[in-house]
Amino acid sequence: MTDQDTARGPVVFDGHNDLLLKLHSGKTDIARVRDGGGPTHIDLPRAVSGGFGGGLFAIYAPDPPERAPDLAKMEGGAYDLGLPGLLDEGEALRATISQAALFRELAEAGVIVPCTTAAQIEAALDAPAMAAVLHLEGADAIDPEFRVLHVLHALGLRSLGPVWSRQTRWAEGVPFAFPADGDTGPGLTEEGRALIRECNRLRIAVDLSHLNMKGMDDVAAVTDAPLIATHSNAHALCAHSRNLTDRQLAMVAESGGVVGLNFAGAFLRDDGKMEADVPLTTMIRQLDHLLEHLGEEGVALGSDFDGAVVPEEIGDIGGLPALRGAMRQAGYGEALIAKICHGNWIGVLRRTWGQ
Repeated sequence: MTDQDTARGPVVFDGHNDLLLKLHSGKTDIARVRDGGGPTHIDLPRAVSGGFGGGLFAIYAPDPPERAPDLAKMEGGAYDLGLPGLLDEGEALRATISQAALFRELAEAGVIVPCTTAAQIEAALDAPAMAAVLHLEGADAIDPEFRVLHVLHALGLRSLGPVWSRQTRWAEGVPFAFPADGDTGPGLTEEGRALIRECNRLRIAVDLSHLNMKGMDDVAAVTDAPLIATHSNAHALCAHSRNLTDRQLAMVAESGGVVGLNFAGAFLRDDGKMEADVPLTTMIRQLDHLLEHLGEEGVALGSDFDGAVVPEEIGDIGGLPALRGAMRQAGYGEALIAKICHGNWIGVLRRTWGQ
């Protein structure tokens, strides 16, 4: 997959997808991801046709159905789905190991190329398989002694979000709420601060998406790495708790960090509805705002493919040319489009990992 194919434009390296969860939950299988035709946003044939070069592949341990937030209630108007409590550590560990194993199986099937350095990502973008960085969305399976973290790091983990939208021993996530902001609870615990320091030591990127406002402030005070939000939008344009205020965007910019544009309808629409009826011009408005506050080096894509309802004009990774076309129509030059599509992720990961 190269930038030379002008029909597709710059290849996309994306900040967040939930394909591993779809595999873990049995909603698809390795063969269909390799060969196409499955019920997911991501598979290898559409990656080639849409110019999707890869991204951060998230491990996520789900709540039991009886206590999971009902995302179907994100129907507009005012809502607050609340925070689930602590996830059972054993359940979280089983789901985490299962998805780490599925990541290896995708590699063995020739679907992904696991990457732990920026140079490996750059090389894999030209490969027929997708460049893939292993990411942990919510550190629910990590023990206070960090033994599980060290094992996952040995397996290739290079990015971690301390929380999903639930309570953890490390910090609290933000509930899915609209209209609301992320000022919803306390910041990092002492264990949470230790987790950030250990991630810094191991050169694991720390993801701020889903973390509440005080937690983000605390990460900024502790970390020695750029601030990263893999899949978050601008609160000024969509007043959802998951989105970042201009003050938070300024913090990311000051650190030399990156924010990946989330494609989820509820974080784009001005009514907070999780629906696919989102014009591409709404995504461009978000990109314009992020560029204004973060600069050309600080804006990327963080689709949330296979984890959210995305705009119908895109639909899945095969529809990414429509977004690149919208960027061109909005007057974005090819150099800026390339930065947003992949260059800025590679840059911030290189600065974080040191390689």
